[in-house]
Amino acid sequence: MKREMYPKDVIFLNNITNTIKKYNLINDGDKLVLGVSGGPDSICMLDVLNRIKNDDKINLKFDMVVAHVNHMIREEAIDDEKFVKNFCEKIKIPFYSKSIDVQKIANNNKIGTEEAGRNARYEFFDEILKLTNANKVAIAHNKNDKAETILMNALRGSGIAGLRGIEPIKDGKYIRPLIECERIEIEEYCKQREIEPRIDRTNFENVYTRNKIRNIVIPFIKQEFNPNIVETLNRLAELIKEDDEYINKIVRQKYLDMLVKEEEKQIVLDLKKFNKEEKVIKSRVLLYTIIKLFDSTKGIEKIHIEDIIKLCENNIGNKYLTPNKNTKILLKNHQIYIIKQS
Repeated sequence: MKREMYPKDVIFLNNITNTIKKYNLINDGDKLVLGVSGGPDSICMLDVLNRIKNDDKINLKFDMVVAHVNHMIREEAIDDEKFVKNFCEKIKIPFYSKSIDVQKIANNNKIGTEEAGRNARYEFFDEILKLTNANKVAIAHNKNDKAETILMNALRGSGIAGLRGIEPIKDGKYIRPLIECERIEIEEYCKQREIEPRIDRTNFENVYTRNKIRNIVIPFIKQEFNPNIVETLNRLAELIKEDDEYINKIVRQKYLDMLVKEEEKQIVLDLKKFNKEEKVIKSRVLLYTIIKLFDSTKGIEKIHIEDIIKLCENNIGNKYLTPNKNTKILLKNHQIYIIKQS
């Protein structure tokens, strides 16, 4: 029996479909907002998802709209916007765009341009999500992005969670269909489909940390140590994820055992039960509690967690800490009060 041969782009499409099914990224009836810059990754994601959506054999029924942000940094940005708009018109996908002065936002908020741009994009994606009654946002992160993120987090002294890199799905809303593809596969797909993506020249300027890792560090590691470093780091992330999820399961159980009271603006834990635990569990329970109150751990550093643990161990009278202006940790009546301050 003659073996059926598939073009590379069909194999690539099948791989994306398998990723979607593996992580349950898209379900029948979903409506997606696709973040599309016009670069190889995002335009590939748009083309692939459009093919999947219209493939009767795959039989996955969902709708899509495209959101594009003009960061107003490069002169060519207006051409990027036109390119994405024309691509969407060609395949009959609704297109939304917004021009945002990212550099001005960065200056006003005293943050980096990268962070300002990322915040602006996600705010716009959420805006279009509500406007169109969509329920998910698709981002075109890939295996290389994940490897870069792991290295960045390691260099910053991240904990285990940071070494998980980029997740296929976050908060049940942000999905990454290309997360199991390498950048070279994405570029090859664009060639196969005769798509000429827009190229952001700032990606080659080694000013930002990610660009330095992408253009200097990873090529050096590939040449000198491990040619498969991207795959290796992704495999590492999977192993760490398994361990991290197991520890998180234990932490949730410990939290419920210590819990005295859980309210919108404060959570109260049993001090005696807390002090009996190992330091790793104490740290994780505190972080878990803070996420419960604030939806993030932003503004809480490792030194703050260590100070809170010391405060609990040296329990003498009514003591408190204020790690930041929004958080107060109070010891009273053999209980730990984690308080959300207005």
